[in-house]
Parts: sequence; structure tokens; C-alpha cells
Amino acid sequence: MPNASSWSASSPLLLLWEDSSGTRIFLSLLYAVLAISGTLSNVMVIYLVFSFKKLQTTSNAFIVNGCAADLSVCALWMPQEAVLGLLPPNSSSLRSAEYRLLRGGLLGLGLTVSLASHLLVAFNRYVLITKLPSVYQALYQRRHTGCMIGLSWALALLPVPLLPGLWTLGSGQSDGSSRYTALLLALAVLGQTALLLHCYLGIVRRVRGSAKRVSVLNFHLLHQLPSPAAPPPPRRAQRRLSSVSALLLCCVFLLGTQPLVWVSLLGFFLRPAPPALQAASWLLLCSLSALNPLLYTWRSEEFRRAARSVLPRGEGPAAA
Repeated sequence: MPNASSWSASSPLLLLWEDSSGTRIFLSLLYAVLAISGTLSNVMVIYLVFSFKKLQTTSNAFIVNGCAADLSVCALWMPQEAVLGLLPPNSSSLRSAEYRLLRGGLLGLGLTVSLASHLLVAFNRYVLITKLPSVYQALYQRRHTGCMIGLSWALALLPVPLLPGLWTLGSGQSDGSSRYTALLLALAVLGQTALLLHCYLGIVRRVRGSAKRVSVLNFHLLHQLPSPAAPPPPRRAQRRLSSVSALLLCCVFLLGTQPLVWVSLLGFFLRPAPPALQAASWLLLCSLSALNPLLYTWRSEEFRRAARSVLPRGEGPAAA
């Protein structure tokens, strides 16, 4: 049985050196399921936005940006982990430094842009709901939106060289490089989470107390209007559902990101968490890449209508 030090140089990210073959097979199957479902859902959202003009809004541009980043995790990184989990620990593929760097780069780039897209969507909704329409239109011109998306990818390329240090996490090896890399990751995610919660809690307060009573569920209908719109005031139950939807999105995001944050902080300031806990926290974070498309589209009638129109049954007698 290889020791922790040798395994840290060659293992897949979420597989532990003492794992049994049954556990490794289970994790590989889990990777395969997440890879297939995440790839299909992300591709579907991108296709719908590019195919239907009503969906081509500013907020959906940020959602598509996140889907493109999630594809690097679901379509490129997860399938490799599913295959590598079935290989023996002494496989030459696992020991290649260049290959580990490639996998770490794909994971780091995808997760960083995906998390940045979460924040861009939240801030876009916050400005739309809580600020004047003139402020929204001035801030989210097409050129500015493109710059925000490009900046998310440019900033994501900066920490990619640090990602190989994360491969030592969960292996029992606690060198200074990996500890400081984990601390940097935890602080970045924690700061991004604080901004995201500020935006969505501000939206909830506005929806509950605003005299205009603009529904969060219908925000995408207002993005491209040249002048302030006057949608029919939603019922109290609809406003309550809007708040619940925003809070549910926050809860799912917190569940996916915060375990890794606190596990990393615990390992830096006190003592490393158990390897299984570290692996579970990484798995929760990576699973967000498969869930993100559903989080942002499941309450949108426009997305549901567009999806029904492209599915085979959308052209049948029932649809007519």
C-alpha cells in the first residue's frame, strides 16, 4: 500500500490513498453521472439562449458564461477523474506532472469563472431590482457586459499556477505551499459569498418592501426594455415565492461552497481535517457545476417554454 506522500503526487483529487476498490468505483460512477448530467444541462442552457431571442438578456449572458465555465469541469475534468479512479495507484497516467497540471488548470479555471459568474448574476439582479432603470441601462450596456465577462476569464487565469498545490490537500501532506494556497482559496470564496449574499438579501428586502413590487421571477423580461416598464403587480403569494427562490439559491450555493472554505481554514489555523471530510467538501463544490443550470432556470417560464419547443414532444399534437 503506498504511503500518503507518494499518493499525493499521483492521486485524483477526491480519491484517498487508503480507499478501497469499492469506494473508488463508487466515486468514479458518481463522477460519470455528474459529468453526463452537467454536460447535458449546461449545453442545453447555452443552446436555448443562443436560439431564442427572448432569452438573450444581460443576466442570461452571465448565466451562459457560467455554463461555459462549468463545461470545463463537467465535460473535460470529471470524465478524466471517472476514468482515473478505476486505474491502479501506480499508473503512469497518475504520475505525470504535466497531466496533473492540465487537470488542475481545467478545474481551477472552470470553478473560478463559475463562481465569478454567480456573483455577476447576483449583482445584475440586485441593480435591476433595487436601482433606477437609468442606472441599470447605463451600467449594463453591451460593451460593459462583454468587458465583465472577459474580466472574469482573465482573473481566473491568474491563480491557475497555484492549483497544483491543492492536489496535496487530503493526502496528509501539509507543506507551506499547499496550506497557503488553501487559505487563499478559502478567503476568495468567502469574500465572494459575502457579496453574493448581500445582493440576494437586498433583493429579498426590496421585493418584500417595495411599492412597485417587482417580481424577481420576471426580472429577465425587463432587461432589454428601452424605458421603465410597469408589469402587473404580483400577488402576495408570488412575492413570497420570489423571496423563497432567492433564498433557496443562496442555500444551495452555501451548501456547495462553505464546507470547503471552513475545512481549508481549519487546516490552516488549527489542524488538517480528516481526509474524507476534505474529499466530501471538494465533491460538493464540484457538484455545483452540474447543478448551476437548474438553479438559474427552473423558475423561468421563458426557459421552460423554450425547452418544451425543442424537445420532441414540443412539436406534437399536445403542444399544438
